[in-house]
Amino acid sequence: MAEFTLELNDDQKQVRDWLHGFAADVIRPAASEWDEREETPWPVIQEAAKVGIYSLDFYAQQFFDPTGLGIPMAMEELFWGDAGIALSIVGTGLAAVGVLANGTEEQIGTWIPQMYGDADDVKVAAFCSSEPDAGSDVASMRTRAVYDQAKDEWVLNGTKTWATNGGIANVHVVVAVVDPELGSKGHASFIVPPDTPGLSQGQKFKKHGIRASHTAEVVLEDVRVPGHCLLGGKEKLDHRLARARERAATGGERVKNAAMATFEASRPAVGAMAVGTARAAYEVALDYAKTRTQFGRPIIDNQGVAFQLADMRTQIDAARLLVWRASWMATTGKPFESAEGSMSKLYASETAKKVTAQAVQILGGNGFTREYPVERMHRDAAIYTIFEGTSEIQRLVIARTLSGMPIR
Repeated sequence: MAEFTLELNDDQKQVRDWLHGFAADVIRPAASEWDEREETPWPVIQEAAKVGIYSLDFYAQQFFDPTGLGIPMAMEELFWGDAGIALSIVGTGLAAVGVLANGTEEQIGTWIPQMYGDADDVKVAAFCSSEPDAGSDVASMRTRAVYDQAKDEWVLNGTKTWATNGGIANVHVVVAVVDPELGSKGHASFIVPPDTPGLSQGQKFKKHGIRASHTAEVVLEDVRVPGHCLLGGKEKLDHRLARARERAATGGERVKNAAMATFEASRPAVGAMAVGTARAAYEVALDYAKTRTQFGRPIIDNQGVAFQLADMRTQIDAARLLVWRASWMATTGKPFESAEGSMSKLYASETAKKVTAQAVQILGGNGFTREYPVERMHRDAAIYTIFEGTSEIQRLVIARTLSGMPIR
């Protein structure tokens, strides 16, 4: 088991510096343009593919880092460059992780390469879970998957929303209800191959922030996928459903807690994204405060500005420490007895919103214009307290974990 440390090793430092260079030289110069265009930055994704960042191999290497710091380190550097472009680069990973977590070896080998394509023909993938009436409340999901035994096909119907890369993806991973009586335990995940009839893009959302990342509805109308597109296979699904039915009366809570542990383990990565955005805004504000003069001296000489910057840096470092702790715990198998995963995501997300707002304030009128990047960073930061579980949901998870009570 890797010991917890705050010092990156030489290999990690090399990867960090490489990612930082890509973020500084490729992502950040393109950020304003693609934010204004509100389009997927295909040229930047292609550049990431050429150097090996946009690939399953890269993320697998970071995921299997024994210290647990590979993924948060990578997320922080990429999102330091720009949140919208970075999400376009890492968004396919959501679908890939869905296949890795639930798929067979054959499914992993077949579909994940199709999610990424190659440097000459990059592809993206979409993970489709949220619905108009089922975001945090996954038990309210309405998308249905019905098995047609005669044809060995699953028929999917429903509407997904807030899907990163939804509708433009080469491969969609769709979560659907196969047994409504089991609530969230009656869900299964399906691969929808390229050009499958019945799948279409619905509304594309015009967002407040992360505008370079494509977010849209995905509409499924009598979408038929072969039986082998059920992740994990039907035998495994039937066994899992049977166990869920048996436990419905006496063991349901154990199943629920196991699912919660899976969600907890993914949240530090979002926290790392927030840390990257906050750090970027802080650095801009610090540089500005050192060079902007008023009344004959740099504004950082004023205690009101200097104390804001001191608080900003302290909060960013505290957020990173929470993220690293949770990431290390998840990798080394230590249980989140105090909902440490949710803690990291909650604090880092709130820190990003606060720090980017302070950066705008320090830049004054300039911070309110698009001539300076803190305006965009402030808009981008708003998403962190919303996706992957809102701040309110994180507080609920933490409170329930600490108290052992069904707080509502």
